[in-house]
Amino acid sequence: MSPHPSDPPAGHPSDRPSASSDRAERSQSASGAGRTNRLAAASSPYLRQHAHNPVDWYPWGPEALERSSKEDKPIFLSIGYAACHWCHVMERESFEDTEIAAFLNEHFVNIKVDREERPDLDDIYMAAVQMIAGQGGWPMSVFLTPERTPFFAGTYFPPDDRYGRPGFRRLLRGLAEAYRTRRDDIEKGADQVMSALRAFAVTPESESGPNRGSWDRAVAALRSSFDDEFGGFGDAPKFPHSLAVQILLREHARSGDGELLRMAEETLDAMARGGLYDHLGGGFHRYATDAKWLVPHFEKMLYDQALLVLAYAEAFQVTRSPLYERVLRGTCDYVLRDLTAPDGAFYSTEDADSEGEEGRYYVWSASEVASLLGDEAPLFSRAYDVTPEGNWEGTTILQRVRDAEALGVEYGVSADQIEDRLARCRETLFASRSHRVRPARDEKILTAWNGLMIRALSRAARVLDEPRFSQAAEQASRFVLDKMIVAGRLHRVAMDGVVSVPAYLEDHVNLASGLVELYEATFEPDWLSAAATVIDLAVPLFADDAGGFFLTAEDHTDLIVRMKMGQDGSVPSGNSMAAETLLRLGRLLGREDLEERGEGTLRAFAAYLEKMPEGLHQMLLALDILEGPRREIVLAGGPGPDLDAMRRIVDRTFLPRTVLCHGKGLEHSELARGKESIDGRATAYVCQDFVCGAPTTDPEELAGILA
Repeated sequence: MSPHPSDPPAGHPSDRPSASSDRAERSQSASGAGRTNRLAAASSPYLRQHAHNPVDWYPWGPEALERSSKEDKPIFLSIGYAACHWCHVMERESFEDTEIAAFLNEHFVNIKVDREERPDLDDIYMAAVQMIAGQGGWPMSVFLTPERTPFFAGTYFPPDDRYGRPGFRRLLRGLAEAYRTRRDDIEKGADQVMSALRAFAVTPESESGPNRGSWDRAVAALRSSFDDEFGGFGDAPKFPHSLAVQILLREHARSGDGELLRMAEETLDAMARGGLYDHLGGGFHRYATDAKWLVPHFEKMLYDQALLVLAYAEAFQVTRSPLYERVLRGTCDYVLRDLTAPDGAFYSTEDADSEGEEGRYYVWSASEVASLLGDEAPLFSRAYDVTPEGNWEGTTILQRVRDAEALGVEYGVSADQIEDRLARCRETLFASRSHRVRPARDEKILTAWNGLMIRALSRAARVLDEPRFSQAAEQASRFVLDKMIVAGRLHRVAMDGVVSVPAYLEDHVNLASGLVELYEATFEPDWLSAAATVIDLAVPLFADDAGGFFLTAEDHTDLIVRMKMGQDGSVPSGNSMAAETLLRLGRLLGREDLEERGEGTLRAFAAYLEKMPEGLHQMLLALDILEGPRREIVLAGGPGPDLDAMRRIVDRTFLPRTVLCHGKGLEHSELARGKESIDGRATAYVCQDFVCGAPTTDPEELAGILA
């Protein structure tokens, strides 16, 4: 494979490596037994992976920054994360090289940052990388003045010139010489970057405000970038653009345009059938390196599972596709099995590599499949593209290339029988695979990503009528609310029983969004109250009087600029999630102050929505709620079969601009006040923008109203 930057990620064998131990042992062996640097005491598994490098690494903090200023040395800032394949490659090639390390130690102050712990630093310096290098990614390599301003930046650099990239050795020599002899040029360039970064703290005014035109332009952009041959958007590498799929589904529902539904389905089908999806263990890899969705970048990220579960859940509501149901269940089961801590919270990532090779854990040879499956091997191989020559570097990445109907005709049996046989084959291979050396797992717990997964599991529980998924969401919510709010302040990171890093905007709003969704799945009013508490903690810390929110709290002091961004990255932007959550939570609670802040956030980013709507898909989903029409559904009556029947009607219907509540526990909300059950039967009240139609006790009548 050619190199590429890694993007913008119960049931374990007892010997499964953690993300820190696996890399640390290899690094210690390569760099000298017993040698450690300051990262050995870090909480981050990613930082601890580098604890045995000969590079004199510092974590971000006063010690490193003060040394840079005192000695007038530039800073080499390296940002990555535990599951990042090319981060590990650069470590092995350069950071474990004693010659390169010695040069770094002599001429630079070297700082290593985990982007998952410090998204504030990642946001700032990623913006700088994109300005300077024209594209971003991880590993991120940024060179700073002692004032922390970037003057040169890039991503992965090989140790010597190759792949069309300059070698790291030569680059370091050139930058050190330039810093010594051409300081004025360095500082002039840094000032230009700093001026551009300051612009991110200011949102330009819009004459028209947020409007449907931005939505229409985004839909048009998706039409033009759609890959009619392989599904998805744009060329390789192919990312799972789940938010784009959600936009297509909404516009199809609004306009009836079947072409948009086709684009969404072909994209979801291609991802589900290709190598991006783990056909044995469930869950999705980070992205596909090719246009056909065959060859993934094999790392698995919690946030990708969360975002894709939402997209497939909505598509299942629209299409009732059995494939989407299987993918939904498989992805949620993967998270519950492989990314869930004993206390119920969710771990962050799994590596792409095991035994030093990317993808080794996931690929197969034809001889292995034949040995394990016996007489069923030909059928499985026909279904999943298993051949002696393989489809990737002499091995096979499983991809579903023939459907059950076609195989049923070929084998003279029903499609259901084919699926049953293939399911048994997958179970056999999965059991065998579990004995391989697993990729390392980053067991860091992040509030923002847990919030996304809580939301996804709660939605899946509703769509699939699967209570164990909402129960898992409840367990994770209890952990975050009980353990990660300390002295009245939400925190971002929990690792090895230690809670650290005051939470950012995305932590607050993602958690609140998950709690709102969990309320709609359970009708437990405590979850709604908790969502309001989390939002009320966030507003004084992050709100900008001009509208919208800063990404960091007002008391955050070690940054060169306080960013205020609406563009989505590998996860939805904090401002976009804030806008959507405030609109939904405010409507459920009858709190106009929250709805007004949600609208104010959309107004603050209206100019960006006009100019670059394709970069703010989550903001567009919030705009869709604001533009309406918005529905409110109130169910009344005690628990029982009647209420369950009403719920199933609502949960199986695609209702993207709808909030759902039960009157009990929300008596103070204007939405639920006065809505009682009729004749002791479960009763549904369907309202549109607070104008309610006649109540109904008939589930079929409710289905007709919602159609």
